[in-house]
Amino acid sequence: MAAYLQWRRFVFFDREMVKEPPGPEGAGGKPFALPPGITVCDSGRGNLVFGDMEGRIWFLPRSLQLSGFQAYKLRVTHLYQLKQHSILVSVGEDEEGINPLVKVWNLEKRDGGNPLCTRIFPAIPGNKPTVVSCLTVHENLNFMAIGFADGSVVLTKGDITRDRHSKTQILHEGSYPVTGLAFRQSGKTTHLFVVTTENIQSYLLSVKDYSHLELDTHGCGLHCSSLSDPSQDLQFIVAGNECVYLYQPDERGPCFAFEGQKLIVHWYRGYLIIVSKDRKTSPKSEFAGNEAQNSDKQVLNIYDLCNKFIAYSSIFDDVVDVLAEWGSLYVLTRDGKIHVLQEKDAQTKLEMLFRKNLFEMAINLAKSHHLDSDGLSEIFRQYGDHLYNKGNHDGAIQQYIRTIGKLEPSYVIRKFLDAQRIHNLTAYLQTLHLQSLANADHTTLLLNCYTKLKDSTKLEEFIKASESEVRFDVETAIKVLRQAGYYSHAVYLAEKHAHHEWYLKIQLEDIKNYQEALRYIGKLPFDQAESNMKRYGKILMHHVPKETTELLKNLCTDYQPSGNSEGPGILEGKKANSEEFIPVFANNSRELKAFLEHMTEVQSDSPQGVYDTLLELRLQNWAHEVDKQIKEKLHDEALTLLKSGRFKTVFDKALVLCQMHNFKDGVLYLYEQGKLFQQIMHYHMQNEQYKKVIEVCELYGDQEACLWEQALGYFARKEEDCKEYIAAVLKHIENKNLMPPLLVVQTLAHNSTATLSVIKDYLVNKLQKQSCQIEQDGQRIQKYRDETTRIRQEIEELKASPKIFQKTKCSICTSALELPSVHFLCGHSFHQHCFESYSESDSECPTCMPENRKVMDMIRAQEQKRDLHDQFQHQLKCSNDGFSVVADYFGRGVFNKLTLITDLPLGKSATTIEAGLQRELLMHTKRST
Repeated sequence: MAAYLQWRRFVFFDREMVKEPPGPEGAGGKPFALPPGITVCDSGRGNLVFGDMEGRIWFLPRSLQLSGFQAYKLRVTHLYQLKQHSILVSVGEDEEGINPLVKVWNLEKRDGGNPLCTRIFPAIPGNKPTVVSCLTVHENLNFMAIGFADGSVVLTKGDITRDRHSKTQILHEGSYPVTGLAFRQSGKTTHLFVVTTENIQSYLLSVKDYSHLELDTHGCGLHCSSLSDPSQDLQFIVAGNECVYLYQPDERGPCFAFEGQKLIVHWYRGYLIIVSKDRKTSPKSEFAGNEAQNSDKQVLNIYDLCNKFIAYSSIFDDVVDVLAEWGSLYVLTRDGKIHVLQEKDAQTKLEMLFRKNLFEMAINLAKSHHLDSDGLSEIFRQYGDHLYNKGNHDGAIQQYIRTIGKLEPSYVIRKFLDAQRIHNLTAYLQTLHLQSLANADHTTLLLNCYTKLKDSTKLEEFIKASESEVRFDVETAIKVLRQAGYYSHAVYLAEKHAHHEWYLKIQLEDIKNYQEALRYIGKLPFDQAESNMKRYGKILMHHVPKETTELLKNLCTDYQPSGNSEGPGILEGKKANSEEFIPVFANNSRELKAFLEHMTEVQSDSPQGVYDTLLELRLQNWAHEVDKQIKEKLHDEALTLLKSGRFKTVFDKALVLCQMHNFKDGVLYLYEQGKLFQQIMHYHMQNEQYKKVIEVCELYGDQEACLWEQALGYFARKEEDCKEYIAAVLKHIENKNLMPPLLVVQTLAHNSTATLSVIKDYLVNKLQKQSCQIEQDGQRIQKYRDETTRIRQEIEELKASPKIFQKTKCSICTSALELPSVHFLCGHSFHQHCFESYSESDSECPTCMPENRKVMDMIRAQEQKRDLHDQFQHQLKCSNDGFSVVADYFGRGVFNKLTLITDLPLGKSATTIEAGLQRELLMHTKRST
């Protein structure tokens, strides 16, 4: 039970007197007055409806143009205007006595200018005439209930506007006057509330037997009951002198203690309107308590039952009734005047509450007025500011929390940044994250609050929310937790939300758990595992070298994440470049060697850098090894690697490595593979290995002749006794004719130990060979001169003497010649038929033609090669005897222009004959030689 004395009073309505509209001449402004004798009234369909003591019904529209008609001969006692239909139901008297009549009027139809009366029937319960006390009609026009002073209730079911379609019956009988009736429709269920002066009952009209239930054993006076709207669940309101009760069809609801004798009760837009007697006046009877004298003062109170306050309270003189129409309340007093109560707008009401710091009440009022979220948020903000200024920080933060989503969070955060209010700030930030409205800065601030408060429980609840409930920036949270030293929490977040870089960074740099970091990398997909090993490989190799090496082997061959349950081959082709991980082993040569050897074994196509590094590593180990057996083994391993054929493309690099580590066998092998024979010999020269120098010359002298010359110069510069080696070199030079004798003498002149006896045999042999050669050349010259003289004589003879053909046999068939025959200057004769059968040209001898063609081909070849300058230069440069090359080209006629006349101009027969003769002579000469 709520005591109304505790409810605050407000003036949420403006009271004005209804005044007459201005006339044509502008006159007006006087209070509007109704005709005298008004007894009943109602409202709806845009009109205020009145009934008077003379039987007239009046209609007052908003324009205040009053109109009426004669409805009864005597008086009108009851009116009921339907809200959803233009139907008016009235009860009145046409004659003296107890003869009440019910008339149903259709206001949309006219009968002689008046509304059409569609139905008239007497309001008498059975055969006992009595006074009608109350009247109500269902909005669906299927039910009408009339209450009487003798306690009876008559129910009309069916179309209330027609007699033939309706049925009237007595629903209720009792000994106490019926003071109130109300229909309640809920879905398809219809109830009728009946209240008397002594009890309250509800009837279920949706069933045939009209079952009923007594709700209470006390009642109320006339006009002291009403039905609420759906906001109060269509409850039946009964106002007694002590309390106001609310009823459901099957039970009693809440009760409100509003004292005072109730005269009129209405429900309007969520407000309960009660007109009661002023406490200063003397009490009067309950029944027909509204029949007060004109001097009586009455109090009109408007209650807000939801928000528990009095919205308006005012004193009136003898209220007839309170009507609701056009969005306002109209209070009709006995003197015929009308007062209008206009509700203030929601913003005005809220401002009034704000001025009194009644924020809770303002919030409730805003909700009941269905104010939007922006308006509510502003109320919450003002309420929070009020509490904050009063020092109630806990209450203030609760109000600020209700503004989340509308109010900028920084407005609140700035107020609570003080360390003493960190609890409040934490609560606000928590809610901000729960509503997924926090940014990275808010997450940072909240986590800092947790760490300042050392509230590990709340911190774990915050970060260990399920993935679907994560409402914060994970990376920001990881940074803050790491900075605050909550490494385990940061690692949990990083692992859960797959922030691999942060997980590894914390494990390696803060927790120093290298084994766990390595295990985590082994679970990652290939691309991420590869990038992280490049980044953290050196750190891991320094602390867990063995495990790191194994992971790198796996990563560079056939990588499979350790947590992958699928079979092998799912990542086929995903292999890291082993060469890129060599820097990881900077200070771990043993692991590096194991890694590189593993890669060369399982992948023959490993990058070149792998083999280069492995060679360098083996050479280093060989150079620093002291144990002879191990050193020999390392020597063989390095040489085997060199001979694997993997260093052809990086020959220079491998050679530099071997030279740096003084790996003799490797250097010599690479020189040999690169055909660097001079370098091989120079290597032996530097080491003064004379026999090796001779061996090199013997092995590679045929490929590079200058080796013998260099060897002779080397021994010539030695001050030691090298006669044996010089003699061996000179012997080979002599056999191959590699150097002129004078150059040999000049070379050996630098050796102080070499005497003439060393080259005596060489010079003697050389001079003898040259003498023989001179003699042979002289004989050949004389032969050529004699042959030239003979040929010239033959040419002269052919020019000056006749040619006698004495051949008796054919040169082809060897048979005796018979005419006709063919003779050539070369001395060959042929049968004409043999010549024609075997000859290819009429001007050439078939027997001499092959030899002549060879000569002609040689001449043509010489002509073509005359301008081959590059070829001549190449042969001259590469030949051991340049003079012979020049002589050969002189012999080909390269250095003189050769003119060969084959065809002559017409008209010069003598010249033609001479040319032919020269050609024949040339052919004859070539054949003879």
